[in-house]
Amino acid sequence: MIILENATLIDVLAGEPRPGTHVLIEGDTIREVSARPIASAAAQRLDLRGRTLLPGLIDAHVHVVATTANLAQNALLPDALIAHRAAGIMREMLHRGFTTVRDLGGATLGLRLAWEEGLFEGPRLVLCGKALSQTGGHSDFRGRHDTRGTGFFEARLGMLGRIVDGEAEVRRACREEIKAGADYIKVMANGGVASPVDPIAFLGFSEGELRAAVEEARMAQTYVAAHLYTDEAISRAVRCGVRSLEHCNLIAEETARAAAAAGCIACPTLVTYEALKEEGAALGLGPESVAKIDTVRVAGLHSLEVMSRAGLTMAFGTDLLGAMHRHQSEEFVIRRRVLPAMEVIRSATLHAAKLLRMEGRIGVVAEGAFADLVVVEGDPLQDMALLTHQGAHMPLIMQGGRAVKNALR
Repeated sequence: MIILENATLIDVLAGEPRPGTHVLIEGDTIREVSARPIASAAAQRLDLRGRTLLPGLIDAHVHVVATTANLAQNALLPDALIAHRAAGIMREMLHRGFTTVRDLGGATLGLRLAWEEGLFEGPRLVLCGKALSQTGGHSDFRGRHDTRGTGFFEARLGMLGRIVDGEAEVRRACREEIKAGADYIKVMANGGVASPVDPIAFLGFSEGELRAAVEEARMAQTYVAAHLYTDEAISRAVRCGVRSLEHCNLIAEETARAAAAAGCIACPTLVTYEALKEEGAALGLGPESVAKIDTVRVAGLHSLEVMSRAGLTMAFGTDLLGAMHRHQSEEFVIRRRVLPAMEVIRSATLHAAKLLRMEGRIGVVAEGAFADLVVVEGDPLQDMALLTHQGAHMPLIMQGGRAVKNALR
């Protein structure tokens, strides 16, 4: 047993800090959260006076197998190399305080099983398997003159997606991904930056194809997440029953209100556009992709304002690639430019847990939740940068009751 004493808890449920909080941990679970000292002769005690206690952080949009910025080249790397690099990427995420992540294309059940067996440290992994894309869509990394079939690429760990055309292929792909261990389905419903031949405004999949994916997900008791930028693409995705709206940089007020009314959750990923703008070309992103970055980058902060006014719940996501993963925590600082500090923290805890359908188990410091906890030197509600610098201001990070980092003095 472990007792954390005298912490200032950021209570994401109440939306306020709670000084003088005591937390009892047994095994991998929080057993008690109290405003009074907790009696126990056997427990190890850690005094957190002057420090802030948060739930373990959740990044709801990552690509742990995206080990390079050039995703076409990434798909050609040996599976063993991708797996080892992914383990390193996940280890670094955990040491930034991210105890759970949702992968949006590429991660496999094998990676999760390796983590569960303790073969490497990393966040708890929620995955979709391969993202689904139409020919020429956002998971088709072949250039204009590349006529090779896609089967070779789709079988590789470093490939983030698979190509399917028509409702029958969509249905089969959904069923195959779920059979292979996917927790949800991901579709590419708009053009994208990292793919070479689809302008941002391109719509991905017909409405019939989108509805087929949604129906297959619902039959499997899960949901569809969609890569989306333009208001037109977001609007029709909401109409087709998509639950998780990724990116949403160009969303308009009316669509944001409709999405909120439908119970959707948005997952903006602003830090990746800043990183791609500054480093993408140097790290191998193709010129046709670099040319598309500003189309979505400059609208990012405004999209947060639009969604906030509409009451559309927003989870925390980053969508970084390769060496740019080190910028993961800077998403906090970017969002803080337009959103209240508590809402930014709730996006990476309470709201992300809801999106992952793990409410009450992660994203909260509450009885019955996993003991996923982060201790911060100082108050991130006053200075969001305390959550950056690769976990330098986090003397204690716990995952499932185990201290993966303990530098308390």
